[in-house]
Amino acid sequence: MVKVGAYNFLKVSRTTAIGVYMEDGKDGILLPKRFVPRNVKAGDELKVFVYHDSDNRLIATTQEPFGVVGDIVKLKAVAATHQGAFLDWGLMKDLFVPKSQQLTGMRVGGYYLVKIFIDKQTGRIAATEKIDNTLNNDELTVKENDEVDLTVYRRSDIGYVVIINGLHTGILYFNEVFEDLQPGDKLKGFIKTIRPDNKIDVVAGKKGYAKVEGETDKILRLLTENNGYLPYNDKSAPEDIYAFFGMSKKTFKMTTGNLFKQRKIEFTQTGIKLIE
Repeated sequence: MVKVGAYNFLKVSRTTAIGVYMEDGKDGILLPKRFVPRNVKAGDELKVFVYHDSDNRLIATTQEPFGVVGDIVKLKAVAATHQGAFLDWGLMKDLFVPKSQQLTGMRVGGYYLVKIFIDKQTGRIAATEKIDNTLNNDELTVKENDEVDLTVYRRSDIGYVVIINGLHTGILYFNEVFEDLQPGDKLKGFIKTIRPDNKIDVVAGKKGYAKVEGETDKILRLLTENNGYLPYNDKSAPEDIYAFFGMSKKTFKMTTGNLFKQRKIEFTQTGIKLIE
């Protein structure tokens, strides 16, 4: 069954002068000629994104939108009317946001965090700024130490409110991140703590030594590229470490400690040195 607003693997049923038709159990879904890969023939299977064209017909494309149904993404408004606004989401046909699904009114050129959904009345793909209604921490689908996808939602007094796997909300504390994040920014993280009231604390990056293993090669590479020495150690400022290595001071200390135990580096009074 073809899923609208999602990627589908469909077979080519026939070719025509205007493109190829993908099998859907009915008359077929057109993949316009401009999007057809070279040497495609009947029977070939293609990965296509399916949505509605301006005449409300299903159409396929090999273009990749900036998001699919269910995704929360930051998109640019390219047009605005009395009925709503249109966002650029990477396809030829822009994504519609009804006036009723806007919070403050969208302006051309502005960037907005929206969730992509299927409008139940029209069956078409649309977007909404009213994301709060789609997020819920009553029944959690995550547990402590789970690796998750995070989307920055807004800034609070203690940190960033983030959306977890597009379903829940959590807090990424300011002291856990050393860069300026903006709504819509996406990053990997893990669940640090789930409190009794189902409020969630998250941390950016990978958890524990899985993260250390991922950063080990980076430090060794940077040492090699800098003649075997780097002027950073456990006395360096967290901001300086993050600016150079792209990791927190805690991760830096864990990683260099691991490398020291493996006798791959040594500590000096001013930095770290690669052992030949």
